Amino acid sequence: MDNEDFAADAALFARMRAMWEGVDPVPAGLVDRMVAAVAVEDLTREYALLTLVEGSLAAVRGEADTATLQFSDGTTSVLLHTSATEDGGRRVDGWVDATALAIRLVQGEREWSAEPGEHGRFAFEDVTPGVVRLRMVVKDSTGELRDFETPQFEV
Repeated sequence: MDNEDFAADAALFARMRAMWEGVDPVPAGLVDRMVAAVAVEDLTREYALLTLVEGSLAAVRGEADTATLQFSDGTTSVLLHTSATEDGGRRVDGWVDATALAIRLVQGEREWSAEPGEHGRFAFEDVTPGVVRLRMVVKDSTGELRDFETPQFEV
């Protein structure tokens, strides 16, 4: 391709771009919305989505201090049920829909470990009330190991 062909192609592309900008201009704010959408996608790789599933079923079940939380990163989902124990501690029951190899509940420098049971069930007992984070090593559908970590939540 010589310089004349290149110049002719560039001129043709410039006319086509001008025509499309007049006929179908880029919507106002599209670039900003796309940058925000990409930023949100990046966040979902680092933080799981926290959804409060169950609010105040305490009155129905007779428990004074319970909550059910669901976390998902689009590949792995975890359901957690927290409840107060008689001695003022917390119990956290959980279910994960992936093969979990390691499950830890982290609170500052302290951490509790749980063994995954049948159907992805696990539990932590005698958890100190406060802010915690769940960390797991899971095997995805391709057999690859990856980390799953929730945002902090209060027990």
